[in-house]
Amino acid sequence: MLNDELEQALQERQREHRYRQRLVLESAQSSRIMVEGREYLAFCSNDYLGLANHPQVIAALQQAASLVGVGSGASHLVCGHSTYHHQLEERLAVFTGRERALLFSTGYMANLAVIAALAGRGDHVFEDRLNHASLIDGGLLSRAHFSRFRHNDMAHLSAQLNKVKFGRKLVVVDGVFSMDGDIAALAELAVLCEQQQAVLMVDDAHGFGVLGQHGGGCVEHLRLSQEDVPILVGTFGKAFGTCGAFVAGSDALIETLIQFARPYIYTTALPPSIAAASLASLDLLSTEQWRRQHLQQRIAQFCDGARSLALPLMVSATPIQPLVLGSDSDVLLVANGLRDQGVLVGAIRPPTVPEGTARLRITLSAVHTESDIVQLLHLLDKTVPNRLRRS
Repeated sequence: MLNDELEQALQERQREHRYRQRLVLESAQSSRIMVEGREYLAFCSNDYLGLANHPQVIAALQQAASLVGVGSGASHLVCGHSTYHHQLEERLAVFTGRERALLFSTGYMANLAVIAALAGRGDHVFEDRLNHASLIDGGLLSRAHFSRFRHNDMAHLSAQLNKVKFGRKLVVVDGVFSMDGDIAALAELAVLCEQQQAVLMVDDAHGFGVLGQHGGGCVEHLRLSQEDVPILVGTFGKAFGTCGAFVAGSDALIETLIQFARPYIYTTALPPSIAAASLASLDLLSTEQWRRQHLQQRIAQFCDGARSLALPLMVSATPIQPLVLGSDSDVLLVANGLRDQGVLVGAIRPPTVPEGTARLRITLSAVHTESDIVQLLHLLDKTVPNRLRRS
């Protein structure tokens, strides 16, 4: 009986053009990758600075693994907290301008951990409607009163905050929204949270390493302090090119998470070699400004070209460049057409994005060349039907 019910649900997802399939990658991440025996020009990776296959990052991982092995063997609070973990936390605290930082195995776990540790019954969590699923799940699982406000709408959020008469108020947003590519109104949010005695939490997964003169993300880009953004979350699986995540903030915040955050307490620590690799990535992203400069040049080139072709491009100054085509079937038609011509892009459909806003999620990287962008634009011009262009 169970399998029959499951099969019906799977068939329904196929009929809706929302069935997802995994690609089998046979190469390192780069602008060109091998998938199932064929080379593709890839615009679907979050390796924004091209560090996932960097020789220094690889060497740091290999050296650490040769010294301390592969697995960490235990949680951080038992005996899994290595010198590499500790060094990375200390470096991240300095880099972000915060008192302390704490490592997590994934960004998803970090978000669940923070929200649940800081908000519970009687408290209130407010989230932007376009927040990442991990933030939404954290709010729902916290058992606090959970509300969502319209995207970047300060008036709507203010009205919701004004209704609260008791409990802690936690406002949670993405720094860069992962499907739209735009940046949260963090300066306005910081002011509003101070006025309303609310706490602001920012998940800067897609901004950290990419934005700011030194790669400090949205908070550096907008010149915000620890007082403005008390809770900062970042991940290593994007611009760092490794994996894992961190939370940075005050000493009291980090100690609270160590003592009360269940996803931190009850899970095995990241492999220490990954922490070593992330240290190498931090060195590279903080000192090699040319990577961000080159990336911004490719973003500008793509945006200018897409506008000249009347493609339905959303406004974004980040590596996430969404072409909203509307229907699920149209997105699959264009994505499959590009794949037939040797280009991979993400075909994003509901429930990841709202109904009627299915899109190509094109992501750019510092390893893309000017000619790569020219090729992408040429193939988009051939593949996107005129009926989906802007008039």
